[in-house]
Amino acid sequence: MNVRIAVIDSGVHAAHPHVAGVVGGVAILPDGREDLDYTDRLGHGTAVAAAIREKAPRAEVYAVKIFHESLSARIGPLVQAIEWSLRHGMDMINLSLGTSNPEHEEVLKGWVTQAVRRQCRIVSAGANAGVRWLPGAIGGVIPVELDSECPRGEYRTRVAADGRVIYRACGFPRPIPGLPPERNLKGLSFAVANVTGLLAAEALRR
Repeated sequence: MNVRIAVIDSGVHAAHPHVAGVVGGVAILPDGREDLDYTDRLGHGTAVAAAIREKAPRAEVYAVKIFHESLSARIGPLVQAIEWSLRHGMDMINLSLGTSNPEHEEVLKGWVTQAVRRQCRIVSAGANAGVRWLPGAIGGVIPVELDSECPRGEYRTRVAADGRVIYRACGFPRPIPGLPPERNLKGLSFAVANVTGLLAAEALRR
C-alpha cells in the first residue's frame, strides 16, 4: 500500500538528507499560475516534510508550494493547492497552517467535503491560544493541538464537546545534530506534521 501525502507549505528542499527526495509537486504562484519550481527557500516546508518522513519513510511525499517570500498566502492559492492535491490522488494533505478569517470558512468547507468524498484526510492546525484556525475547525478535518508533554514519537487524542476527535502532539520537528531543540523551529506547525507522519505510518502498516 502506498500513502501519498501533499505538503502544502513553502515547498521542499528535496535533496535535504532528512527528506531524501520527493515524488513530485507544484508551486502555486500568487497569480494562480502553476510552476514546476517547488524548491523551498524559507525552510519551513522542508522541516515539515522531514518530520513526516521521519515517521513514515515509505510514504510518497509531494511538495505543494504556496508560500514564496514569507509564510503567508491569500486564500486563492490555498484553495488551488487543495484542489491540485485532490486532482492528483493524494491520500493525505498536511496543512501546517491555517486562517482565522471566518469569511473563508464556506469555501474551505466545500473543499473539505470534496476531500472526505475522495477519502483524502486533511491534517491541519486546530485551536491554539484561543484562535479558531481554519480549516482545522471544520468537521471532516483532523485537527491538531500542541501538547508539550507528548513524546515526539506519539500522539494523544481527546474528544471535544462536539464529538470530534482532537489529536495532540509535540511541537518539535526532527532534531538537527548539534542544534539545541529550543533553537530549532517549533510550534503547532510541527505538531501537525508529527501527527501526519504517525497516521501515515499506521496506514502503511495495514
